Amino acid sequence: MRMEKTQARWLWYPGDFEIRQGLLQNFSREERGFDWPAYWYQDDCHRNVKFKRYYDLKERTEFIVHGIGIGYVEINGEKFPLETKLICPAGKNKIRVFIGNLNELPTIYIEGEVVKSDAGWQASSFIQELPAGWSEMFYSQNQNPNEIVYTEMDCDWQEKTEVKGGTLFDFGRAVFGTHRFTKLVSKAPVTICYGESEAEALDVDMCYYKENKAIETTVPRKRAFRYLFIPEVVPENVDIIAMHQYLPINKRAQFASNSSLVNKIWQVSEETFKLCSDLFFIDGIKRDRWIWSGDAYQSYLINQYLFFDEDINKRTMLALRGQNEIKQHMNTIVDYSILWLIGIENHYMMTGDEEFLAQVYEKMLTMMNYLEKQTNELGFIYGREKDWIFIDWSEMDKEGTLAAEQVLLLKAYQSMAHCGAILGKKVSHYEEAFDKLKKNLMEYFWDAELGSFIDSYESGNRHVTRHANIFAVLFDFLSEKEEASVLNNVLLNDDITQITTPYFKFFEQDALCKLGETKTVFTIIQEYWGGMLKRGAVTFWEEFNPNELGDDAYEMYGDPFGKSLCHAWGASPIYLLGRHFAGLKPTSPGYESFEVVPNLTEFDEVSFTLPVKNGQVTIEKKGDEIVIFATRDGGTVVFNQQNYTLTQNEPLKLLQAQVVL
Repeated sequence: MRMEKTQARWLWYPGDFEIRQGLLQNFSREERGFDWPAYWYQDDCHRNVKFKRYYDLKERTEFIVHGIGIGYVEINGEKFPLETKLICPAGKNKIRVFIGNLNELPTIYIEGEVVKSDAGWQASSFIQELPAGWSEMFYSQNQNPNEIVYTEMDCDWQEKTEVKGGTLFDFGRAVFGTHRFTKLVSKAPVTICYGESEAEALDVDMCYYKENKAIETTVPRKRAFRYLFIPEVVPENVDIIAMHQYLPINKRAQFASNSSLVNKIWQVSEETFKLCSDLFFIDGIKRDRWIWSGDAYQSYLINQYLFFDEDINKRTMLALRGQNEIKQHMNTIVDYSILWLIGIENHYMMTGDEEFLAQVYEKMLTMMNYLEKQTNELGFIYGREKDWIFIDWSEMDKEGTLAAEQVLLLKAYQSMAHCGAILGKKVSHYEEAFDKLKKNLMEYFWDAELGSFIDSYESGNRHVTRHANIFAVLFDFLSEKEEASVLNNVLLNDDITQITTPYFKFFEQDALCKLGETKTVFTIIQEYWGGMLKRGAVTFWEEFNPNELGDDAYEMYGDPFGKSLCHAWGASPIYLLGRHFAGLKPTSPGYESFEVVPNLTEFDEVSFTLPVKNGQVTIEKKGDEIVIFATRDGGTVVFNQQNYTLTQNEPLKLLQAQVVL
């Protein structure tokens, strides 16, 4: 249930709650006994804020201003202290509230019948005035927006075994939280070793998390683990319970099919994504716990098919962007700054939220200006000193400008033109920049003989990787003939270096589905994600290489346990199945119109329930019959090259090329 406009809530300068909490999130990483703040520039909230509202009152009214920080209230120029009952006379009134806080988010809550902190207040940084920020999470005067209250769930261990004279607990699931002893018989404090894998927990020296000198009353930090190992304490002398901590989020999708493997892949994807959906979308629950823009971009798309939670999207976008002035690319990565822009357009298509688009558009402009300042005479973007041109971990020819980066920038121009037009802004500059970059992209990076994009035209190597070609397919920048060439010469070509990260597997499988290769993708989902399940995965990993065996599978970044075994981008089967097999997508903002193109030949039986804005769509197949049902109007079903109108609450039954109402 959405908050009514007249309902009181905590107010702050717009974006400041997300920026402040994002800072705290990016300072939460811990590794082997030390804390590790994010290694990029971090903004913080404003330290002093002014709130303003005009009232024309029929009669006098009373109110109290509660504040977190120091400050005062001004009624028609007269000053009053916070936390006292105030009287506003009948007639026209100007109310201002000044609040400052050196250590936390400065925020106010106004309690009253008429004068209250509902929608309509303006907030000023003393440089810019905007509609005040707020969150559905904080609507009660008894709350504090500086304190995030988590729900806690007790988790019992599933196995308890003696190993090397110590005790190993297996909780059978990934826990993101703490634990407490229910029994500990030991003359001296003990060591607790944490692990996403059994091997990690048993490695007393190299496990990421370790609690030294723990006693029965020790209160541990929030950490991620499946296993706990207590060296030198036998099972009969110790027992422990885990407390998983989370923010409740409403799951709005359901999936079931005749394939037990695909069902399990969906379930584990769901568990992975829930764990990484905290106040923000984070990359993983053990390492890094940071907010990465590339990871978040994919999370927005998965969210659209599982939770359809608009607020976590917005919180993540605002935290990533920070204040309006830009000093560095997001996470230091040029492509991540670009993906942030593209993600705003995706969010608008998902939600139709023009108010949020208007709030964030100025920050889109400054981000685009920052990007354009590092383009050359051909319109190609390049990396500056201390910039990270990432794209993926795959080996690429990065001499000079990189093709994949140009394709992303091309899409960003398109996103800016679309979003600006929605708000009635002038967008001719972005349209012209798009045309120039598209022309030069094809002239310099498209290799007609190879039938694909090359990484770099400056090196002369004509090296081909999948990445630029995948992006060009996803963003509709190629003709049908060029798409067919990319499919055959790159995506289905085993001589082109394979992708091993679920991060870019997401984009690759998306592109393959778009080109009609759903059968291929269905096999890859079963083999790649199913391969992790065969290794005993209870959540999906940051990276999976089937050739890595034993404990080597957990190594990454030169660290024996550097690989995250619960990583948000590993949950992409939810998006792939919902978008390309159920075939659901919006065709206008906020699903005012949407399309269902069912592609269910790989299933004998399957049932999807998927969220849309203000409703849901169910797609079911049993035998040769497909039944589609929507709780809102606006849908069109495309089946056997024919279009059918999907009417609210009326099932549409399809049998081969026939339709029965």
